[in-house]
Amino acid sequence: MITSVLVANRGEIACRIFRTCRELGIRTVAVHSDADDTALHTRVADQAVRLPGAAPADTYLRGDLVVKAALAAGADAVHPGYGFLSESADFARAVLDAGLTWIGPPPEAIEAMASKTRAKQLMGLAPLTEVTEADLPVLVKAAAGGGGRGMRVVRDLDDLDAALEAARAEATSAFGDGEVFIEPYVEDGRHVEVQILADTHGTVWALGTRDCSLQRRHQKVIEEAPAPGLPAHLEAELRTLAVRAAHAVSYVGAGTVEFLVADGRAHFLEMNTRLQVEHPVTEAVFGLDLVAEQFRVAEGTALPPEPPAAHGHAVEARLYAEDPATGWTPQTGTLHRLTVPDDVRLDTGYTDGDEIGVHYDPMIAKVVAHAPTRAEALRKLAGALDRTTIHGPTTNRALLIHSLRHDEFTTARMTTAFYDRHLPHLTAPAADPHAPLAAALADARAHGDPRFGGWRNLPSRPHTRRYELAGEEHEVTYRHTRTGLDADGVTVVHADADRVVLETDGIRRTYEVTRYGDTRYVNTTELRALPRFPDPTTTQAAGSLLAPMPGTVVRLAEGLSQGTTVQAGQPLLWLEAMKMEHKITAPATGMLTSLNVTVGDQVEPGTLLAVVEDDPR
Repeated sequence: MITSVLVANRGEIACRIFRTCRELGIRTVAVHSDADDTALHTRVADQAVRLPGAAPADTYLRGDLVVKAALAAGADAVHPGYGFLSESADFARAVLDAGLTWIGPPPEAIEAMASKTRAKQLMGLAPLTEVTEADLPVLVKAAAGGGGRGMRVVRDLDDLDAALEAARAEATSAFGDGEVFIEPYVEDGRHVEVQILADTHGTVWALGTRDCSLQRRHQKVIEEAPAPGLPAHLEAELRTLAVRAAHAVSYVGAGTVEFLVADGRAHFLEMNTRLQVEHPVTEAVFGLDLVAEQFRVAEGTALPPEPPAAHGHAVEARLYAEDPATGWTPQTGTLHRLTVPDDVRLDTGYTDGDEIGVHYDPMIAKVVAHAPTRAEALRKLAGALDRTTIHGPTTNRALLIHSLRHDEFTTARMTTAFYDRHLPHLTAPAADPHAPLAAALADARAHGDPRFGGWRNLPSRPHTRRYELAGEEHEVTYRHTRTGLDADGVTVVHADADRVVLETDGIRRTYEVTRYGDTRYVNTTELRALPRFPDPTTTQAAGSLLAPMPGTVVRLAEGLSQGTTVQAGQPLLWLEAMKMEHKITAPATGMLTSLNVTVGDQVEPGTLLAVVEDDPR
């Protein structure tokens, strides 16, 4: 019987597993890097053990340190979570060799399936060894790990070598394994997977299907169960193939078999020998706690011959600290507030006041809705996200809402190219035009404006306040009159420091206003208060390349130096932030007149990286 477990992971993953442990009466042990010293998962665990350092390769990917931590804390089992070492056969063996219970599949099963190249061979498939024009487009893919890291689509043979190099570097950083392979890239298909659960007695459950087609950078954004609109024979084929894969490697525990469905056919992608991020939608539909089932299987309990019946439909949205409108740029900073309605499930590794840093994945939380039908589940989740309060770094919340309500998604016609087709429309600014006025009135109240109370005999001068909204400056003007406040035809019904009610054309709307320094949140709209008399600003030279995010310079283009002639769009350097590489390219053809960084440098947003000027020669 398991009494104490160390979770070899962090953030939302560890918090989610700890929740089940508490329900089962199991003591919990967290591990944490220096960057996670005060992270939520360290605060909710019964014990926490430090892994010195910040980079994943020095901390969460050090299996030897994790095993030592488990023994030092007196744990009798290790749960790998999902990500990091969860698909490492060597780590599983190290746990078992230390006399600890491993809550996962046998090392041999991990070894057979954790490498995507070996998994394909086991399923009778083989990666491409030589790529020709006829094979394009192709996908360069990391053999280990997942989550879209170490993946590059190649549409031109001239780009293949660079894609291989970038994928190897990213895979090494994220998984400690730089092996990559090449396979045909199936465009415009649907990403469908099957959740399996197997015990030590030979029983394998296929717990329905999930659709994970809405992805950015090959990483899932919205997932649902069951996968909608699949023909009965194809759904049965997917379940059969998943069970066959599990039996082929004598699988034990929870796992996922992934497919790409196109033209009515299923193309095997990989088997993830771990729990998936999107497992909550399967839990909701089948009424299961898959983590609890993992513990029971690890203790030798037999599964019933058949899984429970499925009920309803579930949808999950991943809430990321990123800006979809600027190339999915990850965001950092303080998460001041996160609240969601009570009728949906929230899995998160953050609470109010926590810092979102640069070292790990930018996912803040997962929000999950379950309802009797797909249409109701989509409406419920979109409505919940609409009412969610997020104060802090820019997030993809608006994108999620627009995606859930998009006709192509609501009618189940989406594919993995959904965001390639619709991203500009889904990220178009839609801020409330009256948000600056509400902020101005609330600020006036908060600052104790003595003239705010009403009209005086002497005509009052108009009041002005300036705010930045969606990158644009807005000046608000209002004045006191005999009948109240004159604010460009908007009737001010009520105004105090944190609540303003405005009426336009007979329709009233309430605005809740919150302040953090110069930042204002007016309902869900973020603004920045600008000074009345702006200070002179220094301007950057034309052609300046500024860091779009905090991160580490991990590579410079070969031969790049001051005085080099570069072409518009040419990659100059790569930043790593939140476990992903981000390419910085030349804004125009010209000469590199300044190169201000070297490999290994840490940069903040706005740091001058380089300058490209017109070549005077």
